[in-house]
Amino acid sequence: MTLIDDLLDRARAHPRHIVLPEGEDPRIVKGALKAASEGLAQITLLRSQAGQQNLLNEPHDISGVPVQFVDPASSNWLERFAQSYYQLRQHKGVTPDEARTIISRPLEFGAMMVREGLADGTVAGAVHTTGDTVRAAIQIIGLAQGSKLVSSFFMMMLARPLDNQNSTLFFADCAMVVDPDASQLAQIAMASADNVSALLGLQPAIAMLSFSTNGSARHPLVDKVCEATRMVQSERPDLLIEGEVQLDAALVAKISAAKAPDSKIKGCANVLVFPNLEAGNIGYKIAERIGQAQAIGPILQGLAKPANDLSRGCSALDVYRMIGVTVAQAHTNKS
Repeated sequence: MTLIDDLLDRARAHPRHIVLPEGEDPRIVKGALKAASEGLAQITLLRSQAGQQNLLNEPHDISGVPVQFVDPASSNWLERFAQSYYQLRQHKGVTPDEARTIISRPLEFGAMMVREGLADGTVAGAVHTTGDTVRAAIQIIGLAQGSKLVSSFFMMMLARPLDNQNSTLFFADCAMVVDPDASQLAQIAMASADNVSALLGLQPAIAMLSFSTNGSARHPLVDKVCEATRMVQSERPDLLIEGEVQLDAALVAKISAAKAPDSKIKGCANVLVFPNLEAGNIGYKIAERIGQAQAIGPILQGLAKPANDLSRGCSALDVYRMIGVTVAQAHTNKS
């Protein structure tokens, strides 16, 4: 059984209510129906009245599947949500009329369902950009207590296990923070480690990636990674972390022994923290497109309640899996 299969099984044992704002996209509908029919989640799809009628003409069998359809523009919740949004954003100059217009949009409506406790999490991004998806989540759901940063990680299910037998790696941050400073990089590492532990029950072993291992190169970019590593070690001495380290030394025991003989991870890292978004985004796409790894994410972290982003190139299976991840996050939050 893979880690994602185990996560989905645990999610089925504690199903939660997930809202999907992009309910007119066929991939969203197919993934949502699979999740609902398997008891993975209670599903609400946001879809216009016209779209709900058109569903009858689409190749999806919805008979007997417990899925709720809501049109934000005609919902009984619209006025309540508009007032809540106005109270939330009036300091930014939003008027009551503007609040009503904004909250009738699916992304914002779905995020408000989560904020108001009418859903436990939201999944979008098949149609909307990451920027739009995350902006709605940050503005409406808000940051978790004590969180200063929203970042992300990917579950990378490898085509074959590594020499150290790891078959799933976690890449952070590949979608959100463009050029993190040392403090932000440390926050990304700690948040990713906590999520790997909470969601999957794994012992995180963190590699703070660089083009240098153990002082083999000198550069301000290397210094940033070293400083971030020291911050994590100081704040969270319970975490197993190494940095700065090159990718091969993080994952291959023989190379680790040669380049970093005192390493505590010894080439068995499972959480890879990239120094910036450029490296992270390129890295996960190389692993996915050339290495045939399956990428699940970006899974967002740092929000008060679960909201996750999909790639616009996602499949129905990706949607289904992300619903499962969001259910698991919601259960972890409530626990």
